[in-house]
Formats: sequence, structure tokens, C-alpha cells
Amino acid sequence: MKVSAFTYVRNGLHLDYPFIESIKSVLPVVDEMVVVIGDSHDGSRNAVENINDPKIKIVDTIWDDATRSGGKIFAEQANIGMDHCSKDADWLFHIQADEVIHEKDIAAIKNAMEKYLNDESVEGFLFNFINFFGDYDHYGPSRRFHQHEIRIVRNRPNIRSYRDSQGFRKFIHPENQWEEKGEKLFVKKIDATIYHYSYVKNPKKQLLKTLEFSKRWHENDDWVEEYLEKNKDGYDFGRIDYLHLFKATHPAIMQQRIAEKDWNYVYDPANNDMKPKEKFMKFLQDVTGKQFFIYKNYKLI
Repeated sequence: MKVSAFTYVRNGLHLDYPFIESIKSVLPVVDEMVVVIGDSHDGSRNAVENINDPKIKIVDTIWDDATRSGGKIFAEQANIGMDHCSKDADWLFHIQADEVIHEKDIAAIKNAMEKYLNDESVEGFLFNFINFFGDYDHYGPSRRFHQHEIRIVRNRPNIRSYRDSQGFRKFIHPENQWEEKGEKLFVKKIDATIYHYSYVKNPKKQLLKTLEFSKRWHENDDWVEEYLEKNKDGYDFGRIDYLHLFKATHPAIMQQRIAEKDWNYVYDPANNDMKPKEKFMKFLQDVTGKQFFIYKNYKLI
């Protein structure tokens, strides 16, 4: 069995992504790690080179502003990563620059890929997600965050990154995937978790990251000045529905970053922006322990 991984990043140091921890966390699981690095000005490429692991293969790209609308650029970068993975790889493991796997899950991930290696009906694996928010002690369990997503797929040319690199689908004409809806993959749920740190930064850094991300959903920057004016003090972490306290352990690779945390976040449940519908759905979830009517970009086997 051969496993290739791929990720993409642009100005990861400047935007405070844990991309180095992300890459290192996956290396024990894979035979090859393709890192697609966009045109950066902050030394992100050198940081990846300094990992100094023979499994890593760097691919340089220039982000095309013509594809900045709708988050399309993210899927394009993911597809570039897939295309540079070894053709003889059986599985492709996609890890994003703000995602880390826990060392305790390495065995389960390897075992799942080996178990279903020759079962062609299994097109990928679905991971649990813990979406941290505000700091390393709180996470979002609500329907605003994807609680599960595909992160390992078979190495097939018709499987491509979907929408804004949310997940994956298979296409009849993958070279022209933007004209197709695509078909959902048949996946097995794996007993492993993606630790997602997208909203865990100093408010000033979080604002920069959110600004850069949001630019990939707008065709121009006419809105930027007003956005910065409204957020002079940094990102507003009060824009949330509800959070839970995290009582488990973080991946060991994250311990230094956690120790270097330089901001204080105080979660106030009363300070939320929940709409009546969201309050009702939370009530149902509290009573039943299930989330209803959530979007699923996969078919669970």
C-alpha cells in the first residue's frame, strides 16, 4: 500500500497557520507529502524546506486573481496537489493548513486504509472534526461547522476537490469539473479526528486571516476598507452561536504553539448571535444528541 498526502498554503507564517505542525502530523502516515506553496512573501517555503524530510515534495504556484470568486482558488490548489501525487499511490490524504491529526489516531488511519485497500466500493474515508474557536479550550459543536468531512480518497483521476476545497466528488469530465455537479463519494467513517484550528489566533492575526480568506469570495476589494474600520480591535469572537469546553488532549505537535498563546479569550454564552431557528435546532440536538438536516457531501457506507 502506498499513501500520498497533499496540502496547500500561501503566506502561512504571516497569517499564523499551523501548517508546519499540520504537515509533520501527517508524515508518519504517508509515503509522500506534496506541499503546494502559493506565491508567498513571508518565508513559508523556507519553513517547509527546513522540515528536511525526504517525503516532502514542494510545488510552487501563483494564485490567479481571476479565480478569486466563490473560493474556487482553494479547490484549484488542492487539485494541483492531487495531480502531483505519485500515480501509483493507492490513497490520497488531504490535510489543510489549519488541520492537524493526533498521534493517537495514526494506527486507526493506517488500519482503515489497509483493511479496505482492495474493496473498490470504498472511495474514501470520513473523519470526525473538532473545530476549535477563540482558543484551545473551546470548540464549536454546532451545525455552523462541518463535524465530519472526507480527508482520504482513492487515487482516481475522476475524483477532484469540490467547491472551495470543502471535500471531494467524482466527475464524468474532471478536466471541466466546474460545469458539473459531480457525484458524492461512497465513504467509510474512520475512528479518527481532524483537529481544526481555523479560528484559534490572536484577534489581530485572526482578522488578517479572515480578510485574506474572504477576498477569495469577492471579485474586488471595494469592501475591505469598511470591513477593517468595523473591526479595529481585531476579529470579533462574539460572532458565534455556542461553544463547548474541550476536555481532552491536543496533538503533541501542537504543544509549543499552545504554550506560546499570547491572547486571552473569555467565552460568554450570553454573547451569541443565534437566530430563532438555530436555537430550536440546538434544543433538538441537546434533547436527542443528534444534528438534523445537516449538509452531507458524501454517502456513508
